[in-house]
Amino acid sequence: MIAYYKDFMLNIFLIFSPLVFYPYIFRVKGRLVLYRFLLYIVFAIALITTMSFPIHINGLTYDFRSIPLAIGSLYGGMPVALLLYATLLIYRYLLGSPNELLYICALLPSLIVVYGVNKRYHTLKLPRKIIVAVLLCTSIKLIAFSIYFALIGKLELFYGKPLATLQTYLVQGVIVGIGIYLIEKLVKYFYMQEEVIRSEKMKIVGDMAASVAHEIRNPLTTVRGFIELLGTANLSQQKKDFYKQISLEELDRAQLIITDYLALAKPDPETVENIDLNEEVRYLSNVLLTYANYNNIQIKENVAAEQPLLVAGDRYKFRQAMINIGKNAIEAMPGGGVLEIRSDKTHDELLIRISDNGCGMTQEQIRRLGTPYYSTKEKGTGLGTMVSFGIIKKMNGKIDIQSKVGAGTTFQFSFAKDAKGMEAVSRRVGMIREKSQ
Repeated sequence: MIAYYKDFMLNIFLIFSPLVFYPYIFRVKGRLVLYRFLLYIVFAIALITTMSFPIHINGLTYDFRSIPLAIGSLYGGMPVALLLYATLLIYRYLLGSPNELLYICALLPSLIVVYGVNKRYHTLKLPRKIIVAVLLCTSIKLIAFSIYFALIGKLELFYGKPLATLQTYLVQGVIVGIGIYLIEKLVKYFYMQEEVIRSEKMKIVGDMAASVAHEIRNPLTTVRGFIELLGTANLSQQKKDFYKQISLEELDRAQLIITDYLALAKPDPETVENIDLNEEVRYLSNVLLTYANYNNIQIKENVAAEQPLLVAGDRYKFRQAMINIGKNAIEAMPGGGVLEIRSDKTHDELLIRISDNGCGMTQEQIRRLGTPYYSTKEKGTGLGTMVSFGIIKKMNGKIDIQSKVGAGTTFQFSFAKDAKGMEAVSRRVGMIREKSQ
């Protein structure tokens, strides 16, 4: 009795084991030939292994070959059904089973039943699919066995022990039902997974669109402010030229931002140049001036005047990052305040600090700042800060944030001095270029 159930469990294991690969096979369903080929391989393995380990009951030999034959035919269509039938006959011949021609004659009528069922199977709901699969599996065995035993003149072997035969059919039906249920659940899970991925992609597209609008708004706001200043009466030609230059530079920066976002899928190699932090502090102060005045913010500019503070990186991207952080600092002071922009140096590092005396942040907010889709602003996406932090990190820079609720926030960006910084960033750019080729 123990050996009997052990054989049953072994056959069940052999039938269900190949189904582990079905989710991976289903992913290539759009490529029909490959899908059917892989499906055939899976069910052919189950077919061969079940035939290799038959069950012996009351002097008769049974196996569950009709289960992979039926399920494979239903989900792979007639091409897979024909291949599985051919595999069954070839392997039976290799096993040395008798009366091969008679068995072929007995088996082929069941192929007609498979053809008839196959046409409408995929339109059925799960309960009916299970019933149809059980009936098909039972029909294959009944037709093949009854015709085969009739042809060899031993029909009593098939009907002589009805209780044992009925038991095998019931077990077979349960196994088929479980197999169909598992496959259908795997298919449903796959479609749900695809829907979730599609929804996530749509969400990302929406967030990216919001981020692009956020990034483009910065230079456009600056240009608008300087255009209004150009309309001021008695404005000197020198100031007009200066305002015009800043406006053109900001429009160029807007174009570069659009190019960067369009190239996110395949980023272009970065250009490495020397950036003077003193010069960038002055530039940032001028760019943020109109937006700060509009929000009743005073800008304090403090540069290390001894010598240029050179760091290595992409000038336009660095400006994009600094303007984004500066604009966020201004928005953190809705009631007005002071924005301080300072460049400095230590023994082995060059620093740029952006400080405000606005609403400040908690430690939890600081920790999450720069992560995708997190923002301290009600309508913010967080992608602008994430992009800014990413630019600083690509320049081999370090980011330190000090903040206190109600007292303001200080962003400190530190970079290695000349040779070290240039070498590290050049190495990073080289890796990016290699990947893009």
